[in-house]
Amino acid sequence: MMKGGNGVKKVRIAFFAFLFLLPFTSLLHVSAESMIGSVYHVPIKETVEKGLYQFLERAISEAEENGAEVIIFEIDTPGGEVQSAGEIGNLLARTDIKTVAFINNEALSAGAFISLHMDEIYMVPNSTIGSAAIITQDGNAADKKAQSYWLKAMESAAISSNRDPIYAKAMADESIDLPELGAEKGKLLTLTANDAIKVGYAEGIVQNLDELLIKLGYSKEDVVKVEETLAEKIARFITNPIVVPILLSIGSLGLILELYSPGFGIPGFMGIFSLLLFFYGHFIAGLAGWESIILFVIGIILIGAEFVLPGGIAGLLGLGSIFLSIVLAGDSVVQMMIYLFVAITVAIIAMIIMMKVFKKKLTIFNKIVLKDSTSTEKGYISNKSRLDLIGLTGIAMTDLRPSGTIIINDERIDAVSEGEFIPGGSEIKVIKAEGSRIVVRKVQK
Repeated sequence: MMKGGNGVKKVRIAFFAFLFLLPFTSLLHVSAESMIGSVYHVPIKETVEKGLYQFLERAISEAEENGAEVIIFEIDTPGGEVQSAGEIGNLLARTDIKTVAFINNEALSAGAFISLHMDEIYMVPNSTIGSAAIITQDGNAADKKAQSYWLKAMESAAISSNRDPIYAKAMADESIDLPELGAEKGKLLTLTANDAIKVGYAEGIVQNLDELLIKLGYSKEDVVKVEETLAEKIARFITNPIVVPILLSIGSLGLILELYSPGFGIPGFMGIFSLLLFFYGHFIAGLAGWESIILFVIGIILIGAEFVLPGGIAGLLGLGSIFLSIVLAGDSVVQMMIYLFVAITVAIIAMIIMMKVFKKKLTIFNKIVLKDSTSTEKGYISNKSRLDLIGLTGIAMTDLRPSGTIIINDERIDAVSEGEFIPGGSEIKVIKAEGSRIVVRKVQK
């Protein structure tokens, strides 16, 4: 662990400078007043997650404020979260501006669902749309209830844009047989650009964005390209279903290590930094409210108080407050509890591995692991040994039922019989000495 010195000071200064500047990154985008044009070009790329919704909401709002006539959404995504896709679909349905999907490679799963909410769809050659099965995060098929919901959602998306819903359903239901399009039973439908034109799921095939603009009656000069801000990029990355448990695992491990080590060092910084990133991304994405932030701050204060208050209660309350704030920061309580369970499990396993494998190399574990032993060789004696009494005889001062008091060489000693009753005044003999436990037997005459 780092203690004192210029290195720690620099780390702390950089850490707190980042915390101070982080909220302002959400303001780093071009003002809407300077983005006036007839066509807005908005990218929808990579995984569909919570952070994407906030970006698209801002882009559509700017287009509406500046009187745009068309919004072209350039789509290249393998899919993503169903709930996020549903919210984006509702967002597209609410705008009065003409929306155009420009599929520049693939629009699969959630990407297909979003594309079907557009007024028009154009595709480049060799691009695809479809394959919209709903799966869980571990790659398994979702339960029947979720599948039924998604199938209806795909059907409704197609109907809302005046497209034949049978093809949208075939994208999500492998039991639908469309052999002429390569979707035999047991296979999900994925349409090529030519197939999409044939079934009315695309208005045309274009080579690039410039050709699409010409088809729509516009030129490059009419286009305003909306880019993601740094804050939105961070939010999209952090709200990714793969990144969330990683951040929570690092945060949990860092805080657990810090609770068991004196001072405040690198594990604590890493833990708090990971959790701050988690909350920042979810706050920008509109998921974490102020109640989550307040609970998190209270948790940090309580963990800080643990370093000056004895007993460990403050630290446990702090961890509880932080865990509750994380659960409330997500869109789904159940999902966040699963993330937390995974994170805590990973943190505990990692801590055990580090203690077993690296404890000799990492000085932090010298603070955590008790290496001293209370052995007899080091002078520690839990009870005085009376092995010297074995074989000696004496008198039972009291009845032994089976415990009582005996006298040997004028010394009063607590003793027990082997289980038999020995009346007071009887002659006894010590047959065993186990620490402070002296076992006697009546001498037979």
